[in-house]
Amino acid sequence: MGYKVKPGDEVRFDDALISPEVKRYVLLNKPKNYITTMNDERERKTVMELIHKASKERIYPVGRLDRQTTGLLLFTNDGEMAKKLTHPKHQVKKLYHVTLDKKLAMSDLKKISENFVLDGKMVFVDKISYIENKPKFEVGIEIHSGRNRIVRRIFEHFGYHVIKLDRVIFAGLTKKNLGRGVWRHLTEQEVNNLKMI
Repeated sequence: MGYKVKPGDEVRFDDALISPEVKRYVLLNKPKNYITTMNDERERKTVMELIHKASKERIYPVGRLDRQTTGLLLFTNDGEMAKKLTHPKHQVKKLYHVTLDKKLAMSDLKKISENFVLDGKMVFVDKISYIENKPKFEVGIEIHSGRNRIVRRIFEHFGYHVIKLDRVIFAGLTKKNLGRGVWRHLTEQEVNNLKMI
């Protein structure tokens, strides 16, 4: 019969004490030209190279950002949390700063905001707007979809090419005081906020 281990129990295997792995949460401001994978057979730079000193525990990226996309990427060894943050039913918000190859027409901004079909599936955009005091080819878009390259594909669908894509908010976390290529551990309060999603 099995036995459920309780907090405070001492668990040993071959006379060595086993301790539960400490949960780690690391936030990276990803630079361009790094791929979101554990390792790459083509020997391209990976995000793991940037955070290798962040934790003794093995941590994994939550979701992905493509090679050209910059911005917030969370890493953790908390599988339950990672699953929750990537599952569409939890509607985790992501805000992107998009720079396009030309001005976004107001008519296209309106079409994007009203949801539309892309590759046979409905796309739901939570918010889209021009960025204040910036040219009309810089746009903020908030989505909760995790579909592959969705932001780039949205604009391509309307005849625009994305020059720069930067994730500035992920699940309530921001890039404040976090330089490009720099990582930090989440605060206890930030972890608690994520648990409440």
